[in-house]
Parts: sequence; C-alpha cells; structure tokens
Amino acid sequence: MLILGLILFGMLIGAAAQLILGREGKRIDWTMAIVAGLVGSFVGGLLVSLIAGDGIKFRASGIIGSIVGAIIVTLIWRWSRSRSAR
Repeated sequence: MLILGLILFGMLIGAAAQLILGREGKRIDWTMAIVAGLVGSFVGGLLVSLIAGDGIKFRASGIIGSIVGAIIVTLIWRWSRSRSAR
C-alpha cells in the first residue's frame, strides 16, 4: 500500500510540475508526470528535508522540495526531447 501511495504522490507532484511549467499539449503527459514526480520527489524532497533539518519525515519542506525537483526533472526531460528531435 505504501508503494502505491508513493506512486500516486509522485504522479500528482509530476502533474503539478507540468501545470506550473505549462503543458506542451492540451493534456498532461502521465508517463513524464510519474517519472518526474518520483525522481524529483526522491532527490528534491530528500535534499530539502535534510537541509531544513526535518529529517526523513513528511513535512512542508519536503513537499516544496519535491515540486522543485519535479520541475527540474521535467525541464531536463523536455530539453533532451527537443534536442533529440533536431
């Protein structure tokens, strides 16, 4: 159940990152949302939580770090996709 919750949380964070950056079409790319959300949540959320001194707990600093991490992963994904299309 925890794994399902983490995947759902990552998907929502990834979708939020796409909404903040603007979608490339009319729909959310759910594959990108899941990957960016999970990777961004792990890296960004963990780093910000540890820097803020919260440890590994569910706090606002971790959620903010997760969104920032997902935005960075989404930007890198879009950049690499546009570069390979040339």
